[in-house]
Amino acid sequence: MHIRYETWCFSYALVLILLVFSIVEGRPRRDGWILKDDSVMWQEFVLLDGDTNPLLAVSNRTHKLPPPHNSEEATIEQFKQLKVNYTQLLSEIDEDLATGEMRRGRHLPRIVEKALKLLNLKQVVTEVETSVMSKVSCTACKAGAGLLQHYIRAGKTKEDIVQITYKFCVSLQLQTQRVCEGITELFGGEVVYVLKRVLLGPEEICSFVIGDACGDVYNPSHDWEVVFPPVPKPTPKAFPIPKEGAATFKVLHLSDTHFDPYYQEGSNADCKEPLCCRLTNGPAPNPGAAAGRWGDYRKCDTPKRTVDNMLTHITATHPDIDYILWTGDLPPHDVWNQTREENLMILKETVNQMITMFPGIPIFPALGNHEAAPVNSFPPPFIQNDYAINWLYDELDTQWRKWLPNSVSRTVRRGAFYSVLVRPGFRIISLNMNYCNNKNWWLLLNSTDPAKELQWFIYELQSAEFSGEKVHVIGHIPPGHSDCLRVWSRNYYTIINRYENTITAQFFGHTHFDEFEVFYDKEDMGRAISIAYVGPSVTPYNDLNPGYRIYYVDGDHDQSTRAVVDHETWVMNLREANLYDYPIWYKEYSTRQAYQMPSLVPQEWDNYLYKLAENDTIFETYYRYYWKSSPVKPPCDGECKKRMLCDLRSGRSHDRKSLCQELESRIDAQTKTGWRAWIYNTLALSRGLARNIADTVVCALITWWRSGKVMGCLS
Repeated sequence: MHIRYETWCFSYALVLILLVFSIVEGRPRRDGWILKDDSVMWQEFVLLDGDTNPLLAVSNRTHKLPPPHNSEEATIEQFKQLKVNYTQLLSEIDEDLATGEMRRGRHLPRIVEKALKLLNLKQVVTEVETSVMSKVSCTACKAGAGLLQHYIRAGKTKEDIVQITYKFCVSLQLQTQRVCEGITELFGGEVVYVLKRVLLGPEEICSFVIGDACGDVYNPSHDWEVVFPPVPKPTPKAFPIPKEGAATFKVLHLSDTHFDPYYQEGSNADCKEPLCCRLTNGPAPNPGAAAGRWGDYRKCDTPKRTVDNMLTHITATHPDIDYILWTGDLPPHDVWNQTREENLMILKETVNQMITMFPGIPIFPALGNHEAAPVNSFPPPFIQNDYAINWLYDELDTQWRKWLPNSVSRTVRRGAFYSVLVRPGFRIISLNMNYCNNKNWWLLLNSTDPAKELQWFIYELQSAEFSGEKVHVIGHIPPGHSDCLRVWSRNYYTIINRYENTITAQFFGHTHFDEFEVFYDKEDMGRAISIAYVGPSVTPYNDLNPGYRIYYVDGDHDQSTRAVVDHETWVMNLREANLYDYPIWYKEYSTRQAYQMPSLVPQEWDNYLYKLAENDTIFETYYRYYWKSSPVKPPCDGECKKRMLCDLRSGRSHDRKSLCQELESRIDAQTKTGWRAWIYNTLALSRGLARNIADTVVCALITWWRSGKVMGCLS
């Protein structure tokens, strides 16, 4: 308590200093401690400080740790088909232009439809699902945004635009008729609401939404920086290696459950929708297409029996769990068919199940992107109308406080983030990563630190630094993932750098894979400073085995680092479970042993990363575990390897050029090239030419919509 009293005295002194700075500058701070739109927010930071009563009982228990330590013919055929399709389509467009059918206001949907066909929208759908974006998605985004803006400026109503979008979806066969209808009805209103209020063009919108695959189009309204208190950064200390044999915490990490209450064994698992294996998909047309009893490797989520079986196994196998990290995504992937009521039902049912299965064990949750309806829709606090997110945050507060103290209520209701003291000197901070989600269109209105979450985060970390606390950060979307906005991720990276002595580990989910992200000193990219552990998903969606993670964390003793000592991944072989109707969960690997790492300090992860680049055998081991030993995992060529390892080195999103160049050069040095690569590169060149043509068509459409003339689009 004495330390806390000195902390608050110093904090109030900081308020006065910063207030003076604001007055001297003669302008209010929009992104600092003193806020234009919320004059009491700094007072809220003080009032919202994390709970000072530890949630975890003292324990000197030492857990038993794991032991240390494409065919050529297909390519050519694809090349031919590509040429035929584009040649035919371009000739049709030329015919339209020659006959004058592109006169403004007439037959616009026809020419746009052809342009969108040229963009290979099936590929776009796949890229959106996997978050691996390319120029194809960029061009499609610009075409779609330009078309929507055209209709908005033409005075079309929301209902008109929803109907037009639905017709496009059906006519281009992007999804089934009912999925097209559900998507346009669910998303149409908010997208139109946002686009009516932004002053950005398609280029700026798509650069913001897609990221580096769509170029870095600068826009000052989406370029902001958090403000740090005028406290010098302490001298960075070498990351201490946890003491062998010391007391540890055993921590369960669950993520991406995606429980599907409508999963139906024997239904069609090979449907043409974003989610299959449901009664509404009808019976399987043949035995090979039937949904398995315990789940399926195709686009199917987790049946209730599998969730029940996993939790029963965990309670029996790991009765000594000290606390649980639960990083979101509870509802299934039926994103065209979701309602607020049903998502809340899944939240309540899952919380009750966790309380029943793990009585008395603290659980620290984080919010996923699928908890909202529609998915990815997280309006900032200033949206207080029918689209407001209070319906979700208020219920989260009610449910989460079954484990968390009352002190978290105000931040959870404001933005679904919180800070709690786990043990004296050890704090967990849970962030709402949906404010970095570039699929959250609400951020186009104002991306500047929504809900002031990052500024609050800095306040909590500064208080922890004053008090000598170590901090673990949890969230859903990894900050270096391509789904995270460039500007948000850049600010987060800066925060991790500033508080590298305080933050000892980060934990995320979202990707469904078993992976990690390394953070580096911004001034010295050779010095690793932090690790973000990305836990595997419970859902098999798609091509994966179900899995969960166990961490061993440096526990209660005098020299505790609160660092991760080791971790292990547990999986269930879905193919065998369905074949024998007997699921078996087993330890797939423990990290130090499987990866031959002496410890899990950041620099050792950096060393391991370069071993992955240079040694194919080591990479194959990692690749198998990345896919949770799935028997249907795809092969991985040189480009796949570069993308994967770049993801591991990218704690900062959409900055692959500066973060990954050296790593990619090492991989290239290990990769043999020949005539196969020549065919691949030629195919890529042909696709690039087609995309350039598509870009030109989209550019012409946008300028036509704006000015009635086509100019400046040829290069």
